[in-house]
Amino acid sequence: MPRFSVVVPAYKLQAYLHACLESVLSQTYESDGSPASDLELIAVDAGSPDSCGEIIDEFAARDPRVTAVHLPADPADPGQGPGPARNAGLARATGDYVLFLDGDDTLARHALRDIADRLKASGDPDVLVFGQARTHWSGETEHLPVPPHLTESGPASFQLTDRPALLKQPTPAWNKAYKREFIEREGLAFAPGPRTDTSWTYAALLAAGSLSTLERVCVHHRRRRAPAIAPSRHFDLFPHYDRVFAFIDSRPELAGWRPVLARRMADHFAAASAAVLTAPGLSPRTRAEFFRLARAHYGRHRVPGAAGLRYAGVRFGTYRTYRTLRGIRALRARTRAFGAALLRPVRSAALRLHYRVQLRLPLRANMAVFTAYWNRGYACSPAAIEAKVRELAPWVRTSWITTPEQYATVPRATRRVRPGSFGYWSALARAKYLVNNVEFDHGLVKRPGQILLQTHHGTPLKSVGLDLTDRPAASRSTDFARLLADADKWDFALSANRHSTLTGERAFPAAYTTLEYGSPRNDVLRRSTPADSARLRQQLGIPGQSTVVLYAPTYRDYSRSQHLPLDLERLGPALGPEFFLLSRAHFAYGAPLSRTPLPRVLDVTGHPSVEELCLVSDALVTDYSSLMFDYANLDRPIVILDDDREAYEAARGTYFDLRACPPGAVARTEDELIDIFASGHWRGSRSAQLRAAFRSRFCPYDDGHAAERVVRRVFLRETTPTPRNLPEQRTRGTEFAPSATRASH
Repeated sequence: MPRFSVVVPAYKLQAYLHACLESVLSQTYESDGSPASDLELIAVDAGSPDSCGEIIDEFAARDPRVTAVHLPADPADPGQGPGPARNAGLARATGDYVLFLDGDDTLARHALRDIADRLKASGDPDVLVFGQARTHWSGETEHLPVPPHLTESGPASFQLTDRPALLKQPTPAWNKAYKREFIEREGLAFAPGPRTDTSWTYAALLAAGSLSTLERVCVHHRRRRAPAIAPSRHFDLFPHYDRVFAFIDSRPELAGWRPVLARRMADHFAAASAAVLTAPGLSPRTRAEFFRLARAHYGRHRVPGAAGLRYAGVRFGTYRTYRTLRGIRALRARTRAFGAALLRPVRSAALRLHYRVQLRLPLRANMAVFTAYWNRGYACSPAAIEAKVRELAPWVRTSWITTPEQYATVPRATRRVRPGSFGYWSALARAKYLVNNVEFDHGLVKRPGQILLQTHHGTPLKSVGLDLTDRPAASRSTDFARLLADADKWDFALSANRHSTLTGERAFPAAYTTLEYGSPRNDVLRRSTPADSARLRQQLGIPGQSTVVLYAPTYRDYSRSQHLPLDLERLGPALGPEFFLLSRAHFAYGAPLSRTPLPRVLDVTGHPSVEELCLVSDALVTDYSSLMFDYANLDRPIVILDDDREAYEAARGTYFDLRACPPGAVARTEDELIDIFASGHWRGSRSAQLRAAFRSRFCPYDDGHAAERVVRRVFLRETTPTPRNLPEQRTRGTEFAPSATRASH
């Protein structure tokens, strides 16, 4: 008997059916070493007029795990929905558990293995609910936040009374695994017609004696370009909710769930009412009929607590009344929007006037304004310099520009300034010192006597500034004239090394003075102690003796979505139990590398300090990120994952061939990366030699005092000589020679 039966109904899905069936058959779950008897795929041709039936037969002919079922076409009723096809597949299922997968959806990699593990851990519950992701018609995958009701914390197996929020979620049948004995015992079956998942899911959840959840995404649900539900099909909700309440009435022990389901029905009807009201192609009579039926169901099933305009159409049941009430609500919203629209230009004019007035007032010689990464928070070299200003020049009043969401990252002694506020424009107009690692607001007027320090944010491997003029994928809408105008405002530009100096003065040609003083953001890396690292590890919850690997890839200009060359789910077990992985996505994506919690993998994308993450890690895996230049200061192993060099080079361009002078071993694939760690090359003598040469070239001034040199030169006006290369950072024995430092991996 197979562990799983996967039922796939197919109707007019020929473009997606291959991928769907392959995603099931490629699953790696094996209970007895024989995948052919461990899984059965029941593919049901629901009388489809396209090639779905032929595709199913092709798969059945080449794989004994596939059972082909063909239902006769019904020209009189082509819109029966997936219910009859699912029932036909269910009748042939022999597995312990049954899953339903729509013919245009796919199972995630290792989904059945993870489902099997969770079923075993939770004692084979009646129903297991798992996570999902959306695949849009454009090909983009949208990973939804893990909802609280899917948490795996608490008892592995529970009853619906322990987690009633499951009834308030969407009702697809395809994000669950059902024990076949449970389905047969309860007599569950799908009703014909669209929206059949509604009555099936509520009946299954209510009848289940035991439930469990799995946080991991197991299904990629396709959202096609055409509307999934025609407006007229909202009428199908009524018979399905009638079936739900009939199911409850047939089981007196479920009577307590009636108010919960009635409220859920009211929510469902309210959302459908808005769609029916605005949908094109529906006659007034049809709309009125929907509201009449909604009112009848509202009264019949006695919905408690459903009040307000949202439920007006359901309560009063007249299309005209609902339209009037909705018009009142829309008018109220438009009035608020109109008022805000009137205030916007008034506020904008007031801000401009305020700024012009502030520009006429004297500069404040004891005021310095800092910000970083487009006002994202307290970070990078500006943060290190701001802290050193408070230490060495306490008479200088420092302010940090950031959004209210990031206020917590700013030290208490530093004034917080909200972007776009009156205080913001006052600060830009009156402060003597302005410090940033990107450009300031383009409306900034640089005043005589103001000093603007541009710190940049890392040693450039990738092309920057004017070097992007012939790279449209990377430059996109960059205004190069404005870029030069911004550079003309700089008084000082900070550089970490000679490479950065030469590159920066070519890419941002202007009359500023380059301070080749090292990177202030790396001071903490040079001055930290083992106790600091231990404390930070404890704060992050990292197991005591783990070998911590920080994986931090950079942004890809050639791709709209994240480049994901590593399967973090596979990488963790492949590295071994002694390793612990920190994953950090580039901030521009606004999403982690994995939305699903994984064992021994911690997402640190939202951690405010990348320097702290460097301190807690034992090794860095990256690609073309400038983080490698900072991390080299720790003299800890660095592994480069160089899997898309040609594409990256074509889109963004780099200033030197990283493979010719890497900071450690280089992997071109995930398998090579795993081999580098398994063989120990990641921390071998060759990697140490490469790292030393790299550090000598790019970290000559990082001695823990770069911020101090900047403050003494810019704020205290002391004459500070360019720091000499640190002896311990020079390559011993030979000069740096790129041709002699090619990695063996």
